[in-house]
Amino acid sequence: MRVLASGLAVFFAGAVLTLAAADDDQTGRAMEQIQKYRQMLQDGNPADLLEMRGEQLWVTPRGPSRATLEQCDFGLGTGKLEGADAQLPRYFADTDQVQDVESRLVTCMMRLQGLTREEATASWYLPDSDLAALVTFIAAKSKGMPIRVPTAHRKEARMHAIGRELFFRRSGPLDFACATCHSQDGRRIRLQELPNFLDRKDAQASMVTWPAYRVSEGTVWTLEHRVTDCFRQMRWPQPEYLSDAIVALEVYLRKQADGAIMDAPGIKR
Repeated sequence: MRVLASGLAVFFAGAVLTLAAADDDQTGRAMEQIQKYRQMLQDGNPADLLEMRGEQLWVTPRGPSRATLEQCDFGLGTGKLEGADAQLPRYFADTDQVQDVESRLVTCMMRLQGLTREEATASWYLPDSDLAALVTFIAAKSKGMPIRVPTAHRKEARMHAIGRELFFRRSGPLDFACATCHSQDGRRIRLQELPNFLDRKDAQASMVTWPAYRVSEGTVWTLEHRVTDCFRQMRWPQPEYLSDAIVALEVYLRKQADGAIMDAPGIKR
């Protein structure tokens, strides 16, 4: 009986190892095909069309004031977009807030074009919204430039600390944190690689391509949209669009990618 039991144990162990190896091999082939598909899309990223629409929106008079957004200041001076997104979020004295590209853009839409906050943000979650188009256009102006998120101002440093705390904080019915999925190497979900944001190379590879065309959604998502959806997947209460919680997380995540060269808009699963 002992010999039989021992033999069965060896048999089952071998079967498990064989299945695991087969599964790994199948996953490897699937990942290879996904990577090839992504490379094909890079030759004609659908986000390029949204970027073009964003450029048109940038110079189109809109709102009660019938004004363009060309006088918007993203931290480098009025109307200067080259490299601006690579240095966001950052502190703005005129609002006394740390703002990301989306919250700053909404500020300009309100001040320059006369839109209310509700009017400016009404369709942010819809596929290829005007806000997503504008964010894509602005982000593309930082392509080839390094991420340099400032944390020298006390409010920038505070938001960075809050973002780090939120990244590691476990909460909700699943007892999840951002770090649950994004603090270890080699993790995947539904064949999607999950970046380890504690590893600078992983953080850099992820952050340089937002906003990004999401193949699974068939539309461009901004970084705020992505972070908001992560809250949903963790079953946390969904934060309001442009909330300090989202901006704080962006400060932390982008600071982890400090020095990386921007290549947005990118392509994600």
